[in-house]
Amino acid sequence: MGRARLAALHGVATSYEPSPGDGVPVPEDTVVAVLAALGVDASTPRSVRDALEAHARAERSRLLPATVVLRSEPPGTAPAPAPRALPEGTALRVDTEDGDSLPWTHGDAAPALPLGRHLLCAHAPDGRTATASLIVAPRRLPAPPERGHGFLVQLYSLLSARSWGMGDLGDLAELAAWSGRAFGSDFVQVNPLHAAVPGSGRAPTDPSPYRPSSRRFPDPVHLRVEDVTEFAYLTGAHRDRADQLLTRAAALRDAVLTKGELIDRDAVWALKRRALELVRAVPMAPGRRAAYDAFLTGQGQALDDHSTWCALAEVHGPDWRSWPGGLKDPRSARTAQARGELLDRVDFHCWLAWLTDQQLAAAQRAAREAGMRVGLVHDLAVGVHPSGADAWAQQDAFAAGMSVGAPPDAFNSRGQDWGLPPWRPDALEATGYGPYRDLLRALLRHAGALRVDHVMGLFRLWWVPQGREPAEGTYVRYDPEAMLGVLALEAHRANAAVVGEDLGTVGPGVREALAERGVLGTSVLWFERDYGRADGGPAEPLEPARWRAECLATATTHDLPSTAARLTGDHVELRHRLGLLGRPLAEEQREDAREVAEWLALFGRLGLLPEGPYDEEAAVRAVHRYLLMTPARMTGVWLPDTVGDRRPQNLPGTWDQYPNWRLPIADASGRPVSLEELTVSPRLHALMEAVRGRGRDAGGPPAGRR
Repeated sequence: MGRARLAALHGVATSYEPSPGDGVPVPEDTVVAVLAALGVDASTPRSVRDALEAHARAERSRLLPATVVLRSEPPGTAPAPAPRALPEGTALRVDTEDGDSLPWTHGDAAPALPLGRHLLCAHAPDGRTATASLIVAPRRLPAPPERGHGFLVQLYSLLSARSWGMGDLGDLAELAAWSGRAFGSDFVQVNPLHAAVPGSGRAPTDPSPYRPSSRRFPDPVHLRVEDVTEFAYLTGAHRDRADQLLTRAAALRDAVLTKGELIDRDAVWALKRRALELVRAVPMAPGRRAAYDAFLTGQGQALDDHSTWCALAEVHGPDWRSWPGGLKDPRSARTAQARGELLDRVDFHCWLAWLTDQQLAAAQRAAREAGMRVGLVHDLAVGVHPSGADAWAQQDAFAAGMSVGAPPDAFNSRGQDWGLPPWRPDALEATGYGPYRDLLRALLRHAGALRVDHVMGLFRLWWVPQGREPAEGTYVRYDPEAMLGVLALEAHRANAAVVGEDLGTVGPGVREALAERGVLGTSVLWFERDYGRADGGPAEPLEPARWRAECLATATTHDLPSTAARLTGDHVELRHRLGLLGRPLAEEQREDAREVAEWLALFGRLGLLPEGPYDEEAAVRAVHRYLLMTPARMTGVWLPDTVGDRRPQNLPGTWDQYPNWRLPIADASGRPVSLEELTVSPRLHALMEAVRGRGRDAGGPPAGRR
């Protein structure tokens, strides 16, 4: 009982419910290991008693928690509540981030608190004093201005005639400018552009954008080298070498687009790095130099840490846990010495971060100038690689020996281990949620909206102790009021909407809490069924009017089959070839065909499929016409769907059996399709005319069909 009580005090679950009413106990060894990662010894009955007593003493002695989160109240409403039970007569003062000081006597109405991150100071009659980070957040996040549609794309897969073997930020700007003007699109959602952990020796870079080195800084592999201002001023031998690199880049591009080879991220970066090292030798004009210096000042210690890790990784390999001596500590004297010795390389990586930031800004600017009301929708991965820059620079914020994953469910009986160290909730609170706030601020610099992968992680995460099976993990609770409050504050400051990926196992009350704060959900057509029928019958496709309005509605995602593959059953054949089916092929095919037939029948009843159910292209259009009949605030079109691509970009459950994250967009025959070809594709134009035919802000079924 004592250990369970101690676990509850620290937000560690001792049981969980994979389905309502079906309780599963967590192994005691797991609870002990997770508490140890939070700095709490629960290994023996005596240590449990000591930890409980220590916790009680700390609670009695402290006036304030480390962080207080309040929601901003409209004028005339009830005052903000006191942060906790305080002794009568305790004087409170709020030192705002703008330098103002607002007195607040406990028991009186709260002063009008501005939005922001402030310092709350307390002085009790008995002489005790305390300070806490005070976060005052808006009640709701910004929403997209009006209903709209846009493309979803994995940027690396979108090659143009100017790409160096994979899609880049120049391609993103072109896609946004074209789709905004040609189809009235409001946004382009991209995969995480986070910096990757580089490969070493024979080990290539992990191509997954969801296991990055750093979530705060983007990867310079996405740079369009020719768009760097100084590139145009290369002369002499440097120009000759740059031209040679351009020729080799064209060969990489042609290998993908004409020969059908996979995207080779490492080969692309090898060429770009050499070209950028040439460009860096060109002196910057005074205005450019001043802009770079301002960027360095604004990014501060975080950029210095990130660039130092990059420079050290070039010398010692990309896993900081194997580095020699004091280099494992970013604040050690040895690291400071190494930073000085590698100053030129550190500055090179700082410069790359600045260039990437500039091109992200240019892409968002192109989107807005094309009439997009949202523009770029960036993606926040759920975690970082344990050997990468963020894990090195923020070691105190991550739980050592733990990995994020998922418990067993209907789709994976063993559970999942994603290999990502989780943030410690106590460390976040102790720092006023600084690492989280800074991350959000960086991602929202050039975004009209942000997609949060596995948004349920703002409430709880499944922690798996190192060396244990995923099923032997447990949930650890985060403070959702704080996590959502910081998110709301940073989104408000950026005037950006937030989309939460809330697919899969969702805890009780999570979707309701997200909706209350204005976080849009994610609704994928094939999962939208009436699972709560009163008669207990099979779940039928949900009528469009019954969809939630506050969501991004899509036909598929990067982890799911394309729409053409779903309609034709190709995705079942693919999983069969790779040995991923849990049932006999014929049984899986029958079930899949039945589900597709139900949806096609609904489309027919709604008048969305006049061509009949046997025309694949027409069926894809019907899917998107249906999505636009729902009240969904945002409708996303998976860009590979526009040309009939059959292949998923990522196939969960595979590693080297399938080329995850390395496929260019292709047509129905598997032939790669460039950005230029996309823009003139009759199939794409027919689909987008169907989408645009609903008109901006259209909603609900056609007249006579409500």
